[in-house]
Amino acid sequence: MHFHDDSLFPENQEKLVITVAPYGPEWEPADFADDLPVTMDEHVQQAVDCYNAGATVLHIHVRELDGKGSKRLSRFNELLGRLREAVPEMILQVGGSISFAPEEEGADAKWLSDDTRHMLAELDPAPDQVTIAINTNQMNIMELMTEDDIAGTSLARPAVAEAYREMFVPASPAWVEEHLKRLQDAGIQPHFQLANIPQLETVERLVRRGVYTGPLMVTWVGIGGGFDGPSPYNMMEFIRRVPDGAVLTLETLMRSVLPVNAMAIAMGLHTRCGNEDTLWGRKGEKKTSVQQIEQLVRIAGELGREVANGKEAREIYKIGERYADADETLAKLGFAPNRKPGQVGFPHHA
Repeated sequence: MHFHDDSLFPENQEKLVITVAPYGPEWEPADFADDLPVTMDEHVQQAVDCYNAGATVLHIHVRELDGKGSKRLSRFNELLGRLREAVPEMILQVGGSISFAPEEEGADAKWLSDDTRHMLAELDPAPDQVTIAINTNQMNIMELMTEDDIAGTSLARPAVAEAYREMFVPASPAWVEEHLKRLQDAGIQPHFQLANIPQLETVERLVRRGVYTGPLMVTWVGIGGGFDGPSPYNMMEFIRRVPDGAVLTLETLMRSVLPVNAMAIAMGLHTRCGNEDTLWGRKGEKKTSVQQIEQLVRIAGELGREVANGKEAREIYKIGERYADADETLAKLGFAPNRKPGQVGFPHHA
């Protein structure tokens, strides 16, 4: 992405899109009883409260009534149907991991099978987006956790912590190509959750080969443990490599969430918050998903950057757009064109 002399002026920036992830699948409900919904009514009310606070993208997971993360697509269908009525302008984004929480104490924390995740393209009603991982990757969410982060929570139990320490994301080349095809055929926009630049390069190759032909929605996930860590150097190099036509959100975890989001707001990028990313405000003080949204809205206001409403967020995210082929996609996204036979030098759009 290019930053011109006036790129930090809020009048030259897109309105801010706030993604909220308020269903925290890695936590047990008792970890933050005031903010982790269990019943379907609580799930829906959480979405309404987050939308009213200023969030326009809802990252969705679902719990069963016993408090465990749900792996039943029927449960997702039920929630999606109710959300379409309760928050009709919100962008509904289903987490492609569904639920990675361990089934029982000492069990693995793992993503569901390839075939099960493909079935997210068959959700009814269809979500606006499903997040997609690229390249199988370690996802040790414990690596950057401090004792303060996990104190008094289920992650302080050694068996639970070990389960998440050993977690990885399965995303083989064949699965990614098939999943992109199914999502696009179903009219669902893939949202790329990327851990590092090699994954971004893989996405570019998918575009160049015509495997993916659509708007590029990217979240940089700087959570360490096999992903980039929340170092400004990692973050800025990733931002530099993302094409100008993409929409980029920054995500990290625990008490790095606020400073990274503040930088995203200042640079004209987009933010993600919520209890899936952090339970904390100031050290030792829990902060609900709604309170986190309200904080970002205040920061954006101080910087003079407007927050997008639901209609504006859909326009920024280009919901429903699809491009004809690789050439059009490269041009729309701001990647250099593919090299033509016999062409020398550096290809560029005329």
